[in-house]
Order: sequence, then structure tokens, then C-alpha cells
Amino acid sequence: MRVIAGSAGGLRLVAPPGATRPIADRVKETLFAILGERVVGARTCDLYAGSGAIGIEALSRGAPSCDFVEHGRPALAAIRDNLARTALADRGSVHGTDVLRFLDAVSGGGYDLAFLDPPYDQRDILAPLERLLPHLAPGATVVVKHFWRTPIPEPSGLARWRDRRFGETAITFLAAGAADHRVEEP
Repeated sequence: MRVIAGSAGGLRLVAPPGATRPIADRVKETLFAILGERVVGARTCDLYAGSGAIGIEALSRGAPSCDFVEHGRPALAAIRDNLARTALADRGSVHGTDVLRFLDAVSGGGYDLAFLDPPYDQRDILAPLERLLPHLAPGATVVVKHFWRTPIPEPSGLARWRDRRFGETAITFLAAGAADHRVEEP
């Protein structure tokens, strides 16, 4: 697992031991190719961060800040290690808590880009999406990495604009705005 592009491009990342599923480089490459220039200047959050690979990729590609939210101790250690080895620690904030608690407690927000990579056995993604909504900037992009058979809901205020599948992994892209609004693909 490595950073694909940007200021930390090519640097290797560590994965926490245990039950996390680090994002494959091919999936990460496609995800960021689809996002394109949306990343540059985007205030970002990486929920269910695992190793922090997705948020670190965003920082490396020009996001000025990222909130990493993870509750597992080994994963928190991996995120901190990865931020240090990529020299991006000054732009990342690591929060050792449950995602729902973080979203209930965080003030402000204004995230332009949000990544959610919940455990594959977590089927209910609606609650995190609904609690994330008040913290999104107008026109924000939400990316959910999930098991391909897990349906991703579209709560009022988010509209699906793209899906991609890679074996058992799928990525769903949602746009903040009216429920009937559709974003043109790049």
C-alpha cells in the first residue's frame, strides 16, 4: 500500500494488524481519478479511516486538511505513523472515537469531501450519512467504499452520481444538494 500521487507520491504506508481492509492501490487510483480537481483545496474527513490511506492520498494531492476518525487503537497508531512518514501530520487531525460520536460532537464542519469506509459487516450506513449532512459544505462530495452487495441509501440532501465496482469492493459517489439533483460526471 502506497501513496499514489502528489507531494507524498510513492511513499509506502503501513496497515494496522487485524481486521481492517486496506484500500487496494487500483481502487484508490480510480477513486482519485474520478474526483480529479475536487480534491485540491477540499476540507476533508476520512471516517472509519483504518490506515488513513484515503485521507492521506487526499492531503498528498492538495487537500489542506483532513480529520481522520477511527476507534481501533492499532489503526490509530497506523494513521499517526503514516502521517509522520509522509510529512503530512501538520495537516491531519486524528480523532480516536466512534464515527457517530464524532459527528454528534464536532462543531462546524464545512467538509468539501468526505470518505466513509465502514466495516463490511456494518450494513446500516444511513445513520452516519444523515449525521454527516449538517457538516457538509454546499456541493460537497461523499465517497462510500463498501461491499458491493450492501445498498447505499440516498438520504434527503444527497444524490448518487456514480458507482464503481472492483470485485467485492464498490465505491459510491454522492453529491450534497437537493435529493433530485444529479451531478454531471467529469
